[in-house]
Amino acid sequence: MAGKGFPPILNEEMALFVTQGVSTYASSVTRDGAPAIGQVLGCRVAPDRRKITLLISRTQFPDLIGAIESSGRIAVGFSHPRKGRAIQLKGRDAMVGDALRGDRRVMETFADAFVEETRFRGFDEALIRSFLWADPSTMAAVTFTPAEAFDQTPGPGAGRSMTSR
Repeated sequence: MAGKGFPPILNEEMALFVTQGVSTYASSVTRDGAPAIGQVLGCRVAPDRRKITLLISRTQFPDLIGAIESSGRIAVGFSHPRKGRAIQLKGRDAMVGDALRGDRRVMETFADAFVEETRFRGFDEALIRSFLWADPSTMAAVTFTPAEAFDQTPGPGAGRSMTSR
């Protein structure tokens, strides 16, 4: 686990990867043990790379928000459409708060990058943007400390821990 005296789990390249042009889904577990999953519509990484904040619609994914609030547990998959690269981050201290005023721009930048990454497959931009849109006033900001990182890129290294301690 990243803490004082340890470098952050995310290196600079990983921090850039999770904030630009990737398909991102978060998951947690409800009080009764059921899985809860939802799409992430934006991501910011703290300057010291120790905390990540995800933007998730409260109205579209209330079960996920509730599960995170009750358990503090989160797993997030980030997948780069063009390269096929994927990573997963896990945390145990996730907290749900309100999105900041500037998070609307984070969402727009995230959507713009994803549109560019999916255009090569012939997807219609309007369709992609509708898929990536949510009312900014409904956004929750879910902040957590990445405690584990895994390479999820298909192939022989899939599932390999990226956490070196």
